[in-house]
Amino acid sequence: MSGGDSIIERVLPVVPATPDNVAPFGQILGYDPAVPPMPIDFYGGAVRVRRVVDFVSDEQTELPLVTVNRRPGEVRWMERHFKHTQTFIPLGGRPFVVVMAPPTTGELPDLDAVRAIRFDGQAGFTLKLGTWHEFPFAEQDGTHIIVVLRREASEGLVKENVVQDEARSGDLDKKDLLARCRVRFRLGPVAAG
Repeated sequence: MSGGDSIIERVLPVVPATPDNVAPFGQILGYDPAVPPMPIDFYGGAVRVRRVVDFVSDEQTELPLVTVNRRPGEVRWMERHFKHTQTFIPLGGRPFVVVMAPPTTGELPDLDAVRAIRFDGQAGFTLKLGTWHEFPFAEQDGTHIIVVLRREASEGLVKENVVQDEARSGDLDKKDLLARCRVRFRLGPVAAG
């Protein structure tokens, strides 16, 4: 491999999931006392309903259960969705890390804006439309996550729809950053607090 073909490796420090850290990419899906309950008053106040995220989907939506095992902390692909705000809901309280970049109008994510965020397993998140992301990295084998997404997006990932290690549908744009940019991101250490 010549010098011009070498791979650039970028280490991403892993920061905790806080509303501020997640804001460029989406919203935390979990209890937030700052969000007032809706004026629904059945059951004498024993049930409180809060709208904590802005979920959008314009067509058939599904909720597959995904089991994630540990894998190397390397990011080769990133994807985005145009028609729904993909949502991840952890089950069992197991922590995981998600690599994300803000939405862009171009063909690729802004490589300087890619961030790694650690969720403790007590809350999930909802992505903004067009947010670039890689599938969560589990810290423990057998991490279960409910993924809320349009059926068109999940069908776009099926093996027979993948061309040259990339996938594309009306609601999915999955790019191979290694092939296109010669860049691979690697998860770094977890930052404190």
